[in-house]
Amino acid sequence: MFVYLALEICAVLIPLIYSYDRKLQFYLKIKPFTKYGIWGFNPKYHSGIMILSLPVEEWLFFIVIPYASVFLHDTLVYLSPNTKLSSRNTKFISIVLVILMTLVVITNITRIYTAIYLTVAILAILFASIDKTQILNRLYITFLIILIPFFLVNSVLTGSFIVEPVVWYNNSENLGIRIGTVPVEDISYAFGLILFNILLINKLAAFFEAKPQNIKLSR
Repeated sequence: MFVYLALEICAVLIPLIYSYDRKLQFYLKIKPFTKYGIWGFNPKYHSGIMILSLPVEEWLFFIVIPYASVFLHDTLVYLSPNTKLSSRNTKFISIVLVILMTLVVITNITRIYTAIYLTVAILAILFASIDKTQILNRLYITFLIILIPFFLVNSVLTGSFIVEPVVWYNNSENLGIRIGTVPVEDISYAFGLILFNILLINKLAAFFEAKPQNIKLSR
């Protein structure tokens, strides 16, 4: 059963279709961005095609989910361009998140899944904090919406609504705290993944600034 692949196709299908909307023109923004038992994959639910010991669906995950998430972020910004936090509130939230996640990492340094993905989120916030495009001012709001489809997909992957999970996790390597069936660390994982992709798109867009009429920065 190709449950994993089917979920990824569904996650990317609508954003892919509307990426070419005449007004949104999201495709122009992505033009330049085209074994340790920590977790594993149920062979019943993926294609069996492996690349470097990972199912091909897992590699696609790093393309499909950021694409769909950044698309949703930009769509929300497009529909409500004035909806954003003040710089003061954004800075306060960033400081609180960095401090809290740093404390969690320090006290759970041996839990690899927790330590890695919270560190990634911390670094993403620090990089974005010195960026002048005010990404965080909007992402702190849009991310609350992005979490809805993200959790729907991840809930299925981690065992909700189906007999067995598509992706399993070793709880000794994470906090063991679940939201439904989804490890709580996946929130920081999603945030860091999306934020780094937005930052990358912006940097690549700036690199290709010779054609500014064709490339728009994510907001």
